[in-house]
Amino acid sequence: MTEREPEGIYVPLEWHISEDLISRYANNIVVQFEGHEFIISFFEVRPPVLLGSSEEIEAKLKQFESVRAECVARIIVAADRMPGFVEALQANLNKYLAQKSE
Repeated sequence: MTEREPEGIYVPLEWHISEDLISRYANNIVVQFEGHEFIISFFEVRPPVLLGSSEEIEAKLKQFESVRAECVARIIVAADRMPGFVEALQANLNKYLAQKSE
């Protein structure tokens, strides 16, 4: 006799966000696809603090070769779950845009 998983049984999820979870701000996102998963990396880019006259600030800006983008979170999503993820993002974006245009 072999064991089988019961079919058609629904067990609801209880969504929990730990009070210890640290929320981070991200103003840049990189999405990559590898094999059977999507890797979504969230970055925070902090502009450098520049003080002085406009000429001094411009001179300092020309000295920069790059600005650091710090990865604050990386999430891996299975490829078969990605359409639902994109759909949820689009639905919430549509709600935001509808509220913004009122």
